[in-house]
Amino acid sequence: MSLAQLQVRAREVLRAGAGAPVPSPCVSVCRMDAASGLCAGCLRSLDEIAAWSTLPDAARRDVWARIAQRASPGTAPRD
Repeated sequence: MSLAQLQVRAREVLRAGAGAPVPSPCVSVCRMDAASGLCAGCLRSLDEIAAWSTLPDAARRDVWARIAQRASPGTAPRD
């Protein structure tokens, strides 16, 4: 998934609102970037990945908001 696609997906999840289920950002590209400390596929940190299954929906949306920010042009660790 490209950065643009990840950013669009993040916006969709955040727009869905509090009543909607929050999907995992995982795109099955599980490779950590040593420089950024983020997954190359979903732009989550190891702490975010490890905690995902126990996070309440509000905290999951916070993770998605951070992903959207990380995927923004000029701020992405893969730029």
